[in-house]
Amino acid sequence: MAKQAFELDSVFHALADPTRRAVVSRLASGPATISELAEPFAMALPSFMKHIGVLERSQLVTSKKVGRVRTCALDRESLIAAEIWFGEQHQLWQNRYANLDDLLTTMEGRDDEA
Repeated sequence: MAKQAFELDSVFHALADPTRRAVVSRLASGPATISELAEPFAMALPSFMKHIGVLERSQLVTSKKVGRVRTCALDRESLIAAEIWFGEQHQLWQNRYANLDDLLTTMEGRDDEA
């Protein structure tokens, strides 16, 4: 459980930054070089590489270097932890709303009797 929580925390930390979310969105359409990924952002390459490092540590992104070119790809499996968490939260809140609806219906029935 602790490992799963760490993975989830790592994924949400990585996705908390708009630059990193944009990189993940771009990589959803396929692998790209660091230069291609960095182009839309007005920041120095070393700063951009820190974002790539966060994404790699969270295991959302993998990279490999061939010669002088580093290519990144999205690891879709790492998004599963977040997807499962959102699914659990959705179910939890659906159940809470259903319970609230039941309670309100019961209370309305009591008011009619009084």
